[in-house]
Amino acid sequence: MKNLAEDEILRLAKENSPRLLSKYKSLHPDFFEKLALIQFNLQNSELIFCIYLKLNLSTKEIATYTFVTPKAVQNRKNRIRKKLNIDSSIDIYKWFDEHL
Repeated sequence: MKNLAEDEILRLAKENSPRLLSKYKSLHPDFFEKLALIQFNLQNSELIFCIYLKLNLSTKEIATYTFVTPKAVQNRKNRIRKKLNIDSSIDIYKWFDEHL
């Protein structure tokens, strides 16, 4: 069951589906609770971007799925780093794995 749900999450992410956020929230409410403790006023678009990072998708993959340039994804990563106080020396994917 868990794998089927995770496969659907990945499919929704790849399709850049508006259902991704609600589906992820229903499966991983603790992810959003922990995120809210660090930064409570993230916009939905930022939450969705955090899901992409949590799914360990590369900059290139995120760019492809969201129809933006890799540079735009890099810029978003930097903005998320600032909002979540993640030092630039820390691997953002590792941080998401360890903290959320």
